[in-house]
Amino acid sequence: MIYSSACEYAIRSVTYLALHPLDVRITARQISQAEKIPSHYLSAVLQRLVAAGLLDSTRGPAGGYILTRPPQTITLHQIKEAVDGVKALDTCAVGLGRCSDDTPCPLHDSWKPIREEIRSYLNETTLEDMAVAVSSKRSTAGVK
Repeated sequence: MIYSSACEYAIRSVTYLALHPLDVRITARQISQAEKIPSHYLSAVLQRLVAAGLLDSTRGPAGGYILTRPPQTITLHQIKEAVDGVKALDTCAVGLGRCSDDTPCPLHDSWKPIREEIRSYLNETTLEDMAVAVSSKRSTAGVK
């Protein structure tokens, strides 16, 4: 698994925000209902994204969440870092404390290119890419 369910919820939430005008605040309830994410769980995820500076939140009748930057400048790596951290991308595949090119574990040589591919994907895929993909799939499926 590349990321946790919390990170999946974060990606789905910010993608939902990216599909809306960037100056319109969206409530956690709207995101929860649209993305079918449990609201109590979503609030904690959104707060992590606020703490990381990816979202801004405002309370009150006109409150809600907005992206702090344009979607093309936010990567999946930044979202994963905010929610899960990225240490797992650098740790040994079998859990050994000492694993490197100099002292490889049994899986090191096969896992290293996979890890690099995952890291590259997360760094290169932006929120805008995700929003375009979701929009395209929805229009193909006839869903709004």
